[in-house]
Order: sequence, then structure tokens, then C-alpha cells
Amino acid sequence: MWGSGSRRHCPISAPLVPTVRTAQCPACQAADRADSVAADTRLHDPRPFAVYLAHHGGAVKVGITAVERGDARLLEQGALASTVISTGSLTAARRGESLLGTALGLPDRMSAARKRAARTRPGTATQRAADLLDTAQRAGELAWPQGQARCETQVRDHAAVYGLPADGLRPDAAVLPLAPGDVISGRIVCRIGTDLYLDTVSGLVLLDTRLLAGWALGRAGPGSALTAALEPLVLPGHQEEQDALF
Repeated sequence: MWGSGSRRHCPISAPLVPTVRTAQCPACQAADRADSVAADTRLHDPRPFAVYLAHHGGAVKVGITAVERGDARLLEQGALASTVISTGSLTAARRGESLLGTALGLPDRMSAARKRAARTRPGTATQRAADLLDTAQRAGELAWPQGQARCETQVRDHAAVYGLPADGLRPDAAVLPLAPGDVISGRIVCRIGTDLYLDTVSGLVLLDTRLLAGWALGRAGPGSALTAALEPLVLPGHQEEQDALF
């Protein structure tokens, strides 16, 4: 958990099960969220915050981030493109985020399943920019909260940063929760958000790097084979089955 600006060991040394996607036990997670911007328990944060729109392949979400973080928050979540629409105080940013959710129906969260599905057919940078500009224009017609100053709409496309191919990524399988001694090997094709896409002997494999949290990792030897258990993924076009798998 975090304490006094630094990481501290879990006070009860709680074990983590292989299926978790965080390096913290539930008690440590709760302690961290007791003083968190995300949980609205740190509204005293004096830093300037931005209200942004993030494109996730046919769907746009709204969110906030500290201005000093730049594109980091967008890249962490795997946004394909984004634009900042205003900057100012944290409390005003929260009001702006809530306004866009209520007035325009924009979500403030996007599931991993939806993000991964979008990467199979990401569309073009021009299409993403058009979607964001249209949403920003509609947001500009709303009465904006005091404490947030509007920004000129400038779209930033992030696909090239990840190495996301224009025709998308269609993984054949995904790495399942790990066991001691498992080996993951392959060539990194794309890194986007918390996901790695690996070219392996089993085809294109999706690795959710959050599954690595809590494990002691070591370097595999040259030529080591992939031994981690894999789950086959249904190709795009079988949407009903694909939603269940992701």
C-alpha cells in the first residue's frame, strides 16, 4: 500500500490468488482508496485537472486526469485517440465529467472486453478524430462548470505509439492465470494499455500483464518454449461467443 508518498509492504503479508489482476490484497486496496482521486476521497488535491474524451473504437468515454500527467492516463487505459476539452480545479473537473455523462450519455469507464474488441477493427485516425470532434462540439453547447476553462479542440491519435496495425489485431489465444514455473515467451507485436500481444509458436497471444502482479519474475533462457496455459479466442465475427470469452 501507499503511505507517506512511498510503497509499504502489506502489514498482514496476505497471499494473492493467481486470478487477481493487482499486486495488492483487498485490505491494501481499500486503504489506498481511502485517499484517492479516483474514489473521490482526495478532493483537496490542488493540482490542475483536465476533462478529456477518449476514443475506444466506435465508443467515446469521458474522464479526468491531472494536467501534469500529459498523455500518460490515456496511454495507460489504451485509448486509441483523445482530446482535452477543459482544464481547472479537480472539483470542477468532476462536475464536468458528470455533466457529460448525464447530458450526452458518455460512460466514464470502458470494459477491457470492449477495448480488446475495438482493436480487432480500430478504424482510421480520420474516423476517430471525426467522432471526437463531434462529441466535443456537442459538449461545447453545454453550460460548463465554473472552475474549468475550455480548451481548443486538438485530437491526438495514439495508435502509432502502441504499434497497433491499421487493420487491427486478432489474437488466437489469451494467457490464463499463471502457475509457478510457467514460461511466457514470444516476440512483442503490440503493447497497448496493460495488454501485450505476442507472436508465439501458438500464434498471436494476448497477455494481460496484470496477471503478472505479485509474481517473482525471472528471465527465460534462450529458446525457451511457452508453457503457460492458453485459452483459445474466437475470431471476430462470432460476437456472441467472443463477448463471453473476453
